[in-house]
Amino acid sequence: MKFFRSFSSPSRAFSLATLAVGLLASSSLAAQDFADTIYSGGSILTINDAAPRAEAVAVKDGRILAVGSLDQVLATKGEATKMVDLTGKTMLPGFVDSHGHVVMGGIQALSANLLPAPDGDVNDIAALQATLSGWKDANKETVDKVNMIIGFGYDNAQLKELRHPTRHDLDAVSTDIPIIIIHQSGHIGVANTKALELAKVTADTKIDGGVFQKDPDGSPSGVMEEYAFFSVLIPMLSELGAEGTLAFAEAGTKLWASFGYTTAQEGRSSAGVVAALHTLADAGKLDIDVVAYPDYFEARDFIKENVSKTYDNRVRVGGVKLTIDGSPQGFTALRDRPYYAPVGNYPAGYHGYSAITMDQTVEAINWAYENDIQILTHSNGEGASDMLLAAIGQAQSVHGKKPTRPVLIHGQFLREDQVDTIQRLGVFPSLFPMHTFYWGDWHRDHTVGPVNADNISPTGWVHSRGMMFGSHHDAPVAFPDSMRILSATVTRRTRSGDILGPAQRVDVMTALKAMTIWPAWQHFEEDQKGSIETGKLADFVILSKDPTAINPEDLDTIRVLASIKDDKMIYEAPTGQKRADLQPLPFVANPDAAHEMLHVLHHAIGGKPGADVHRH
Repeated sequence: MKFFRSFSSPSRAFSLATLAVGLLASSSLAAQDFADTIYSGGSILTINDAAPRAEAVAVKDGRILAVGSLDQVLATKGEATKMVDLTGKTMLPGFVDSHGHVVMGGIQALSANLLPAPDGDVNDIAALQATLSGWKDANKETVDKVNMIIGFGYDNAQLKELRHPTRHDLDAVSTDIPIIIIHQSGHIGVANTKALELAKVTADTKIDGGVFQKDPDGSPSGVMEEYAFFSVLIPMLSELGAEGTLAFAEAGTKLWASFGYTTAQEGRSSAGVVAALHTLADAGKLDIDVVAYPDYFEARDFIKENVSKTYDNRVRVGGVKLTIDGSPQGFTALRDRPYYAPVGNYPAGYHGYSAITMDQTVEAINWAYENDIQILTHSNGEGASDMLLAAIGQAQSVHGKKPTRPVLIHGQFLREDQVDTIQRLGVFPSLFPMHTFYWGDWHRDHTVGPVNADNISPTGWVHSRGMMFGSHHDAPVAFPDSMRILSATVTRRTRSGDILGPAQRVDVMTALKAMTIWPAWQHFEEDQKGSIETGKLADFVILSKDPTAINPEDLDTIRVLASIKDDKMIYEAPTGQKRADLQPLPFVANPDAAHEMLHVLHHAIGGKPGADVHRH
């Protein structure tokens, strides 16, 4: 191990006096109580209010055997116990993903990186075009075979032009090869002319719950919002097949582990994706636990048959996912008032729109309560949250306040009265305070204005009421960057350096709970995960610094050095790696996965595979 020292002989790690105390205490223990591993020599933050810090932790058979002082824990040492010296680093419980899309996160790891700084280099359309062209050249063999280019993560809010790229911009990269790029929110995409032709999108194409944006002459601009985009993207993804989905899932779970997550969420899943996760686990390639929430409109029968609080080889179906509205930074979230100063061709008084009707919302929530199934609901705008909370209130009036722990996902523009309703209804808020960094300036200037921007992702309101909450990354909307989440939740610094809503900031320990024990509770796993306590799983993350002992403004400089699942190392940072070096895995690192994904995407939008292209 590069960041730790392991000792087979304790005399190298500890004084002889300490060793004698440990051996004397351990002599009375049965052999089966001897630890497999003892961790010590650094800061250990347990996230257990009864004993928030420890000197050492002992592990047996993948579970925590003892936590406490070094002398106490050494009592569990046997001849075969491995001693791990943390060398001054900091150990915490492994992070639990409050909301993300771990399989879709594979897109982030297996496509052209169109993210703006600091996670990428695309801050204007010329840079976007250059990145796509460079990616095309770097993956020439695969692109030539498959005839497809895909990019992920552009953000019109961060482009110098303050607009979405269009098919014309992508046509400058290629008019012969289909190109699809995905907005950082995942709710908007752009296709070049060739891809639109293959998808049969014309000036007359319309769809409920989505928009195909138009050029001045009425032809498609290439920009597709919400269900318009999903109508093109979902058939692509459904065509991925087993090998393509496996490539996504493996890349996504490795990316999550590299940021300290030992439990991931697949937050808008399907039966096929769950099957792929089981296949990955059966092949021994799934290093972390994954909780899947298939979409209500696609997989109700599957959910009822498979929902469980018990993992089957690291995979389980935790409940159902519902999506009411879209992206706040993309102006597709449903507000209760007009957007402040939206950038684009929007009518006066434009306030976004819902992806589903109120009747559909009530139906879905009632179904979840009727079947005792946990429901996670994507609700960004105030209008969408009004719909959700009204539906939950109706369901509880019929079925009672069941202990299913319903979850509101995002709640970006929550009003304070809605927070009170969330508390009264017993809804768990999984919030997205990382928005304050990535889009805080945009929200202040364009979506909600300077007054209401202070209260986006209102962790302060929630915490002041004594409520638990989760802090999430929503990857692939952003990197599953745990330290960026921690920093944003504590400091609320925007890209420009502004502090967005000082009253909504929380302390470091509260922010850590929102990444560990509280999302563990959210997933009904608080007795197994989320804190370092006897009997719980030995899921740990090792950080380069103690986040409680440094200036909060430096939290984003902390690195994840290692992730440990069930006492096994599943990730270790390369020697000398800096935070600035953190990037998604290059597509060329897995050409077989690249080949498979691009082939099926091209085939799904209507392209003809070449003679040398095959399905694995």
